[in-house]
Amino acid sequence: MSTTPFGALACPLDGDPLGKSDRVWRCAAGHSFDIARQGHVNLLPVQNKRSRDPGDSKEMVTARRRFLEAGHYQPIAEAVSRAVLADAPAGASLSCLDAGCGEGYYLRELARACEEAVGDERSLALLGVDISKWAILAAAKQWKGATWAVGTNAHLPVQANSLDRVLCLFGFPVYPEFARVLKPGGELLQVDAGPDHLRELREIIYPTLKPPRADDEKLPEGFTLLGSETLRESIELSGPEPIADLLAMTPHLHRASAEGRARVASLTSLRLTVDVRLTRWKPEDVA
Repeated sequence: MSTTPFGALACPLDGDPLGKSDRVWRCAAGHSFDIARQGHVNLLPVQNKRSRDPGDSKEMVTARRRFLEAGHYQPIAEAVSRAVLADAPAGASLSCLDAGCGEGYYLRELARACEEAVGDERSLALLGVDISKWAILAAAKQWKGATWAVGTNAHLPVQANSLDRVLCLFGFPVYPEFARVLKPGGELLQVDAGPDHLRELREIIYPTLKPPRADDEKLPEGFTLLGSETLRESIELSGPEPIADLLAMTPHLHRASAEGRARVASLTSLRLTVDVRLTRWKPEDVA
């Protein structure tokens, strides 16, 4: 099974298809977006930014890269890869977006799973979009096998009905946009933290834990549930470095008090529960 970059991008200013020529993506109206030396493109207009430097910081991206490359979330990556490839017919060409891709770990793991599928004649075109310029820069530096674009899930720079799979992993889902870009018969794969996810870390940081939210099983508008599964693992972090990286890559770094951060900094090992739910959705048929 082979992987290639995804090419059905859309102009973030007018929504028209973008065409690639040399080192530039350009629409029919003449809006142009240069491809950076590292290979990525910035498709986030200033009017779509809520801050000067939105998304994860350079430090958060670096910490997440170290933590993920150490293999701590490998079972999640494997489950996502299986779900992407499930039910895809032989010889199919699939297009896949990671919406909020960070530094590209899950797309790289998906590509690795494809390469290991010896004799599989299917192909996969990959696109990673993230609002953080630091995340996309890191992704483009590490691997050239996907298209990498700075952009926002609220206004995806992707042509309508052009994707077979959309991934939203620990991210911010924008269901109307996901429905717009998915092909009929396509799927949204969503990974969210469960009630016990990183519980041991949270117990150290906070005086008390909030009760888990009630699971009302509310369907996102425009989608039908295909199925879900819970992934639960126990991982061991040895040494202060991976513990510090975990804290730095999560929102808990900014939510915790100085005392809570100090308690984490004093640790030399930590056993953690990984508790996530992987849900598969399909867009409802539009008459």
